[in-house]
This record gives sequence, structure tokens and C-alpha cells, in this order.
Amino acid sequence: MSAIRTKCHLAECRHFPRFSSTSVKIPVCVKFSASTTTRLHLNKALPTRHPTHLVKSPDSVPMSDSNSSCVNGTYAEIVVVRHGETEWNADGRIQGHLDVELNEAGRQQAASVADRLSKEPKVSAVYSSDLKRALVTAETIAARCGGLEVITDQDLRERNLGDLQGLVFREAAKLNPKAHKAFLSHRTDQDIPGGGESRDQLYQRCTSSLQRIGRKHKGERVVVVSHGGVLRALYKQACPDGKSIGKVLNTSVNIFLVSDEEWTIKCWGDVSHLEQTGYLKSGFGGDKTSG
Repeated sequence: MSAIRTKCHLAECRHFPRFSSTSVKIPVCVKFSASTTTRLHLNKALPTRHPTHLVKSPDSVPMSDSNSSCVNGTYAEIVVVRHGETEWNADGRIQGHLDVELNEAGRQQAASVADRLSKEPKVSAVYSSDLKRALVTAETIAARCGGLEVITDQDLRERNLGDLQGLVFREAAKLNPKAHKAFLSHRTDQDIPGGGESRDQLYQRCTSSLQRIGRKHKGERVVVVSHGGVLRALYKQACPDGKSIGKVLNTSVNIFLVSDEEWTIKCWGDVSHLEQTGYLKSGFGGDKTSG
């Protein structure tokens, strides 16, 4: 995929907690440099399993005009959604390929993002990781968007984190220092003991999957439900020189315009549909930043 050119432009629908009130508001099809976007600053403490681990979204910019779709026949508009919350997200426990189900908050989040997407331009297809937390989120969306059938793809799974899977992240260094050290390595080809993947392996399979979907659905709007680690890899493909993206929140909406020649980010991290449902402050999904 090295021949594909990339553009790192973000539209107005970037939406985070504590979104700056001074941020520029522009139509969804007008783009600006990612360097002008507002960074997210979150509480680093891990959430508890009590109801207070959910916070309400503060007053912020409204969702972008969902009727102003710019899809044409040269690219696909791919809405990539992270799965809803699980108990392991709330506990700070590493999931990876382990098949953890949504908790009640996650099911509410899935319903909220499904309601949102059902009111936006037509969705032609829904794809998903085959892991339950993503698949149930995708099925909820598909049911609200015309009763579509969900197409599963194992290449959309979270990164396999080997011997770290099932451990509480804050205890991983003590319980399995070798795997923890491999996980923190700056080498992108470093895999994790116990059958875990390297970041390069994750990047190759999930970017290839999204490119295949893009080629199949030119001129259409499709939804892909996946995981935090996958979203970070997709971001790297679209913005290879971009800054760190911070947290990837549950059921955040991230829109990629994918053509044969280039990828463009139209929208990143929009959780404005969760104003009533709430979301985890940490966005924890199994790695030191979110994944």
C-alpha cells in the first residue's frame, strides 16, 4: 500500500470532551489541516465498575450536517466506528482477540450511534470484526440502517496481544514483564510472546481490509465496526506524519474517504451522539493509550 498517497485533513465533526469553544466551525466538506485541531486531555486514572465511570458529554459543537455528503464515484466514504463499551474496558483489562461482550453501557452506546447513523446519508453496507463487542455494535447499526446484513472480516479484529490478554493493564508489567516489554517496544516489527502480533502485522491486515472495502464500494457510504488498535493503524495510513491521536473512545465516529490513490480523513473522534449515554473518560481498550 506504499503507492497510495495520503492526506491528513479533518473536517468539523471532530468532537471530543472539553472541545475548545474557539474551534473553527466549517461545513463538513471543507477541510483544514490536522495541525489546527484541538487535542484531548483526559484523566489518566483508570475507571471503576461503578456507575460513576460514565461521564456526560459537556456542551460542545453540534454534529456536522449529516445531509451534506460529498461521496462521488472516485472514492468510498467509510464510517469506522469503535465498538461499544465492555466490562473489561471499564476494568482496564486487556482484550485483544479475547471475545468479550458489551456491557449495558456499551449496548446503550451502540443504540445511540445506530440512531445517529440512521439519520445520516444512506449506508450501503455494514462490515465488522467478528469479535462480539464489535459484531453486536455492528448488528445494532445495521438493524437501524435498513436491516442490512453484517459482513464479518477477521482482518478487522483488534491486535492479538498474546500473553497480555486477560491481564489488567496496570498489573501487566509485574505479571508478565517479558510480554509487557515487547508491548512497549518502539520497534514496529516486535511481536508479543504468546502468539501476539507486531504493530506492522496489525497495520498490514487492517489497512488492506479497508482498501478492499473501499474498492468494492466506490461512490457509496459504508460502515465498518472495529477496535481502538485498528483505528490507530488506519489513522497512521491516512496521516503517516500526523501527531498522536490520543484516546479512541467507544462508538466514536471516524470517517475515511478511500480511493485507489489516496486516503483522506473527513471526521475523527466524533462522540456527540453520546451526550445522553456517556462514555468512559479513559477510553481504555487494552493498551497504554486506548487500544
